[in-house]
Amino acid sequence: MNADRMKELVRKTYGEAAARPSACCGKTDAEPPGPTDRRRARSTFGCGDPLSVAGVMPGQRVVDVGSGPGLDALAAARRVGPFGFVLGVDMTEAMIDRARRSAEAAGLSNVEFRLGDAESLPAEDGWADWVISNCVVNLVPDKRRAFAEIFRVLKPGGRLSITDLIGEDLPAEVLADAGSLCSCIGGAPSERSYLEAMRGAGFDGIEVVDRFAWEAPELAGTGGKVWSLKIVATRPA
Repeated sequence: MNADRMKELVRKTYGEAAARPSACCGKTDAEPPGPTDRRRARSTFGCGDPLSVAGVMPGQRVVDVGSGPGLDALAAARRVGPFGFVLGVDMTEAMIDRARRSAEAAGLSNVEFRLGDAESLPAEDGWADWVISNCVVNLVPDKRRAFAEIFRVLKPGGRLSITDLIGEDLPAEVLADAGSLCSCIGGAPSERSYLEAMRGAGFDGIEVVDRFAWEAPELAGTGGKVWSLKIVATRPA
């Protein structure tokens, strides 16, 4: 499957899922351990809570890559307060519309949602103190380019907090399956290649701060395994 086809498939699937949040491509059906991460998986279309390991402070600027329905971005907006700002970026118009409605309903004016691509973020160089992302980079065809973009929008000394799925020994039929791609299983890279992509973009101080096995029924009996990781990293000053 080429990159354009992958993006179109993800855009279509998540656009449809925006209207039925209880069944997003299988992602929200997973049951990771821990009540906080379970709630996050069900309500953000993600696989964890990147803010739980991010030291976001009042007055800071945050970019949420793949902001989906906006829950993580809105939580970050509350943390940064009226003198900070949050930019949510998503490639799906339905998700952007839903996130904007949620921000308006919450009365938050320090958050903006823009239509954009993780491989070409609509943000200025060195704008952000933090970038957060929740189970998105595994869906991106060019993961190295996505991390290079994240690096670009961070200011020197800025930090990344990301939760994502990684896979090992995934069978060919899962890797080729469109449904598995959109459930974040088929696109899950190995941990080694994932961390190498981060290092290749220039990140330093990369630390896997948490991991747990991810339930993936499509891998039953195949020997393949998937984990959810929480990772923090720094753009060197």
